[in-house]
Amino acid sequence: MRLPLLLLGALTLSGPRPAQAQEAPALNALTPAEKSEGWKLLFDGISLKGWRGFQKKKPPAGWAVMDRAITRIDGGGDLITAKQFSDFELSLDWNISEGGNSGIMFRVTEGSEASYETGPEMQVLDDARHADGHNRLTSAGSAYGLYAAPAGIVRPAGEWNHVRLIVRGKHVEQWLNGTKVVEYELQSPEWEAKVAASKFKQWPGYGRAPKGYIALQDHGDRVAYRNIKLRELR
Repeated sequence: MRLPLLLLGALTLSGPRPAQAQEAPALNALTPAEKSEGWKLLFDGISLKGWRGFQKKKPPAGWAVMDRAITRIDGGGDLITAKQFSDFELSLDWNISEGGNSGIMFRVTEGSEASYETGPEMQVLDDARHADGHNRLTSAGSAYGLYAAPAGIVRPAGEWNHVRLIVRGKHVEQWLNGTKVVEYELQSPEWEAKVAASKFKQWPGYGRAPKGYIALQDHGDRVAYRNIKLRELR
């Protein structure tokens, strides 16, 4: 017997929702579990509150909130957190333009001319179209210029990549899309040797500060960051 169309619709609506139709996690928000674990939002999804320019009192005009993401749309320099952090776990998503380049730096201080002169950097890159993608030391996920990240982890330009950055004392872990891509010890003999063989040897304060700002790099390309969360580690 054919059922009336209205009844068929009612049966369809009352059935279980398919897995793909489940709601995605809320953007730029904390879950109850994250709140209980001590996570804090560094980006509210609507403003640049809690951020300013490197060596500036306000955010540069080249950074704006677009589509619920902090987006570099024009020049203006690096964006840094208003607060300094020592030991922490950082979680965020990034989306780079075709051929784009950016970076996430930590323990940045403002006594030098640029963020990268003091803050170690986790590379943000379109590996497929940027020249830095030809070298694993400067590819997406790497500790820029020092520790190589494996190939095949980063997603293409235009897609969102997820980062976990863990900094506890001198121990650093960099995770990209659920894979630990880099692990190292600041100021260890190995680290010192790598710094001495890199461009960073010219800056005595590189990687030395016990605390500092988190910086999002303006490297001249469009990049977006969202779901920026941090919990301080004791």
